[in-house]
Amino acid sequence: MITVEKPVQATVPAPPPKPAPNRDPRYLALRNFSISISVLNIFGYTVLGFEQPWLWPILAVLSGYAVEIGFEMLSAKAYRRAPRFLGNGARGVYEFLLPAHITALAVNMLTYANDQFWPVLFGVVVAISAKHVLQAPINGRMRHFMNPSNLGITMMLLCLSGWVSIAPPYEFTENANTLFRVAIPLILVTAGTVINAALTKKIPLILGWLGGFVIQALIRHWFWDVALASALGAMTGVAFALFTNYMISDPGTTPFKARAQFMFGSSVAMVYGIMMLFNVVYTLFFATTLVCLLRGMGWWVAHLVQKRRARQRPHAVSFSAQAVKP
Repeated sequence: MITVEKPVQATVPAPPPKPAPNRDPRYLALRNFSISISVLNIFGYTVLGFEQPWLWPILAVLSGYAVEIGFEMLSAKAYRRAPRFLGNGARGVYEFLLPAHITALAVNMLTYANDQFWPVLFGVVVAISAKHVLQAPINGRMRHFMNPSNLGITMMLLCLSGWVSIAPPYEFTENANTLFRVAIPLILVTAGTVINAALTKKIPLILGWLGGFVIQALIRHWFWDVALASALGAMTGVAFALFTNYMISDPGTTPFKARAQFMFGSSVAMVYGIMMLFNVVYTLFFATTLVCLLRGMGWWVAHLVQKRRARQRPHAVSFSAQAVKP
């Protein structure tokens, strides 16, 4: 009996699965921040009660785009490189302009200049240009260290106090009913916490800021007889929620390590408490600006000290080599 064996078919291995595309957390954070602040502005002008002219945010954003692109072209020419918004089509331009979009909307939303747009333009120009001018060697590369929108608002309040003030906090809930008025800060806190926990990883900074804020309020209450309800009452407002989740936690100008984040947040709270003792107004913005400035100066001092030691090291080596010669 003859048996015929069936030919064995070679099994072709299945192609390996394609690796999942890496999702840049910085891009996701900027995109979500941009969407959040854009939606808030839309609701602010249509539902909540924003009192700035409705044309101002559009002009502010367009001005921010122009300043960002202009400075990037100057930087690219100075360093003989291609502008960062080129090479990836429309998506590259979109990603490049996300920080300018957030900064411009924040400067306009948090300030009030009546019917004058030029103070808002001044704040936007200062905020965005500072990213290219005020830089320090941080972890081996030049990075901007001043919170852009916070610096723009600070300079508006210092230089144009006769035309500009902080946007009145009531405008965030002016036209909302009782239920919606309570829901607004809850929505802002929830959305901001999710973004900072999942993307920017700034929860230690926020904890340091909140804990330090409570501590400075208790210290002012115990030693300077400040009413505790008044000292802690700021934490219940929409402005405080916006500042905590969207201003002080700026991913580009705050530390990366958890311990350094905690120290940064608590430092802003302590500077805030000291300024309050001297009756400084607009304290949240000034305290953040001062801490960012001191942090940038610290990076420059560390860089110069390290550079000086590097120059002295060859002389020390040559001196020790001469000492061991017979």
